Amino acid sequence: MNMDRRTLVTGSLTLAATAPLLRAGSALAAGAAPVRHTPLNLIHPDLRRMAPQIEAASAKMPPMTRATLAKLRSAPIPSAFIQAPGTDIPTERRVIPVGKPHPDVPIYIINAKPGTSRPAILHTHGGGYIMGTARNGLHDLQQIAKTLDCVVVTVDYRLAPETIYAGSIEDNYAGLKWLRANATELGADPNRIAVMGESAGGGHAALLAITARDRGEVPLCFQCLIYPMLDDRTGTSRPVASHVGNIIWTPAQNRFGWECFLGTAPGKASAPKGAVPARVADLRGLPPAFIGVGTLDLFCDEDIDYAQRLNAAGVLTELNVVPGAFHGFDGIAAAFPVGKTFNAAKLNALRRGFGMAAI
Repeated sequence: MNMDRRTLVTGSLTLAATAPLLRAGSALAAGAAPVRHTPLNLIHPDLRRMAPQIEAASAKMPPMTRATLAKLRSAPIPSAFIQAPGTDIPTERRVIPVGKPHPDVPIYIINAKPGTSRPAILHTHGGGYIMGTARNGLHDLQQIAKTLDCVVVTVDYRLAPETIYAGSIEDNYAGLKWLRANATELGADPNRIAVMGESAGGGHAALLAITARDRGEVPLCFQCLIYPMLDDRTGTSRPVASHVGNIIWTPAQNRFGWECFLGTAPGKASAPKGAVPARVADLRGLPPAFIGVGTLDLFCDEDIDYAQRLNAAGVLTELNVVPGAFHGFDGIAAAFPVGKTFNAAKLNALRRGFGMAAI
């Protein structure tokens, strides 16, 4: 792709996970899916230069299958998509117990400062439930930790299909419990813990908020869901408009991701209990939420619906819908007004969730 480096250099927590999809396209091009086009007039002006190139690269991808997944995961991610973690914000990798019968899970701790009492974020990375690593998002999380003067713990949860939803939920919940139990060591306020994630990480964050509510062990003050992957029916039993979901993450990829995560075909009349946030009937008692998504994102309708259901359940919810924005736009266009405005709104939502003044 011939893009201006400044459109990519900031990196994106979602692109860190989905960049292999673009990188591996030339190696796996045989049997590529039919091209779906998004009319330029529907794309945000800040994104029009780059969108056709990303869409074209995405169109070279073959159907995502278990046979191609290993190659997609192993494809090298160009340095333009990810920045290495900085040395100015302390970052440490640890391995913590999840509890039998689950193996221990790696976590990364960012900006620990013993002797302080600051807000904390439990973060879950993106990647369609099937790809991505916590390490790929460390640089961006360091910047958030620095800007908000908070602690961040990000979990390297087990991926599907090797581990379905029940295992990764326990990995992330173990990270949340560990954060609260070790708040003093980290310099965190145990009463100001938020969950946050992007794409599938946003789905995991929503599941984590529901799990924490139901188990009653860890109170949460906020949930920050960035274009979260919430509903297995999107692109299966619920079709999407032809101009939606063509860039970065498509209906076909979504079906595969959910099938791997659930361990069964997605979009059925029912789904495994506790696996799909959008299918949880009772959303009362969840922490206040920020949900951000673009109108061209495959997850737009499901995210709007979830925000409306949260509001109806009495959960204070901010919904930020960006016209003409596609999946991962906030990282790709971080240097442009559309990215700056969205990321500022996200940070201010976190500030309010932590009881801090917005700026």
